[in-house]
Amino acid sequence: MARQTARSIAQQGKTQAGRPRAAARAMEAMRAAEKAPELDNLIHERMRLGIVSALAANESLSFSELKELLKTTDGNISVHARKLEEAEYIACTKSFDGRIPKTEYRLTAAGRRALERYLDHMETLIRAARER
Repeated sequence: MARQTARSIAQQGKTQAGRPRAAARAMEAMRAAEKAPELDNLIHERMRLGIVSALAANESLSFSELKELLKTTDGNISVHARKLEEAEYIACTKSFDGRIPKTEYRLTAAGRRALERYLDHMETLIRAARER
């Protein structure tokens, strides 16, 4: 879809006076996006990006800390954390603090690599969009 949009902008630029620069920038952004690795949709989702980013900045976080930090519900954290666990981007440890269950999450090495790839991809897209 992004490819079609960039192409249509470029084609419009060829036919409309005063648009060649916009068309050239759109084509450059499209070429940069084609060269960049595929966007990791697992991390790209807002809540999962929040979880992975929070864990990248902290050694570990409890379920309650993530819930409070991301201002979301129990169910939302559970669903998104489970998807990240299945991809082995985060690890979950369950224990008890007295009689109270405690769930801790930490970012795995695979999760850190995935986040780095994601950030590199986004930086490439941002750079291409800002170049004139």
